[in-house]
Amino acid sequence: MTSSSSSTSTNSSNDDVIIKWRHSIIYLSLINSLIFLIHNTEISHKLQLSTPPPPHDDVVHIKKSPLLPLRFRYDGTFKILQVGDRKGDVAVAYFNLLLFLATGDNIFGSSAADAAESLLKAFRPVIESGIPWAVVLGNHDQESSMDRQELMSFISTIDYSISQINPTAKDSSIITNIDGFGNYNLRVYGAPGSHLANISILNLYFLDSGDREVVNGKRTYGWIKESQLKWLHDVSEGQNTYSTCTKDSLPSTKPPAMAFFHIPIPEIWQLYNHKIIGQFQEAIACSSVNSGVLQSFVSMGDVKAVFMGHDHKNDFCGNLNGIWFCYGGGFGYHAYGKTGWSRRARVISVNLQKGSNTWMGVESIRTWKRLDDNWLSKIDEQLLWSLK
Repeated sequence: MTSSSSSTSTNSSNDDVIIKWRHSIIYLSLINSLIFLIHNTEISHKLQLSTPPPPHDDVVHIKKSPLLPLRFRYDGTFKILQVGDRKGDVAVAYFNLLLFLATGDNIFGSSAADAAESLLKAFRPVIESGIPWAVVLGNHDQESSMDRQELMSFISTIDYSISQINPTAKDSSIITNIDGFGNYNLRVYGAPGSHLANISILNLYFLDSGDREVVNGKRTYGWIKESQLKWLHDVSEGQNTYSTCTKDSLPSTKPPAMAFFHIPIPEIWQLYNHKIIGQFQEAIACSSVNSGVLQSFVSMGDVKAVFMGHDHKNDFCGNLNGIWFCYGGGFGYHAYGKTGWSRRARVISVNLQKGSNTWMGVESIRTWKRLDDNWLSKIDEQLLWSLK
């Protein structure tokens, strides 16, 4: 009886020790967990104070794209608004546009602290309209916080922009090393329901004319380089011909084209003594280098009209070797102009030939200007090219 009691007492004592150890282990585990929690909370708090996460870190913006490809309307028209030397101003009314074009100096770089912010502000009305838009660079755009490559790269990502940094794969197999940024071709297709609905019948060539360079120790404006002209010539030669009528027996033709760049070519000086439509009010600020742009356009045969910017007080069109060269006229109020001379933009209207049952190829290219006055006055309408 005594032996049994002693054994029971010993077992009971051992159980108490085991229970106490378990409690101690649990207690220590809780303390350790609490210390770990406090430690990490304090560190996280300090990290959060020193480097707060960006407010829009979880927001991914997907670019809004226009309906592509570009094509003529059901009524056989394709209307473009060319705005030159905006330098941040708001665009005029859109007049049933299918394309908005800015021919350089889209911002005044030296007075724009943030190029991206300035570009978004400058193009906001166009973006909000949902109209496709494209640009070339001028000589002032890169004077802010981005170089020319960065500018074209950023512009190509903005909503509804169809601008390109340089030729797409369809056009770049010909040449890969091309000067400048913003050399590309936009194709415009035939009217819906026509036999040319899936064929490119108009080309829009965009070229980077550069900014400033030094030649023989003297500063001059930029110019379109040989590599750009070689690329453009090869693109032109590679265009598919199409029949302007529905009968396959009739001769085919290469699609007509228009070219857009900022700095005028040296031959524009010749127009001072020629018949022009519009105003020749300031000296031509061109490069001292003549790279043969006019001769290239003539040899290509498809370029019917060229549109430029740069010289704000000139808004004329003049003909050189059968090709019309037109200024957009200064539009931006942040840029220089002429007192009492309304700011203006150029409208380009391309029209299709009407067949018996369908729209056919391009018949004519017309242009006029709209003034930024109380009536948005229409002036200087003219025919640039006609199939007839």
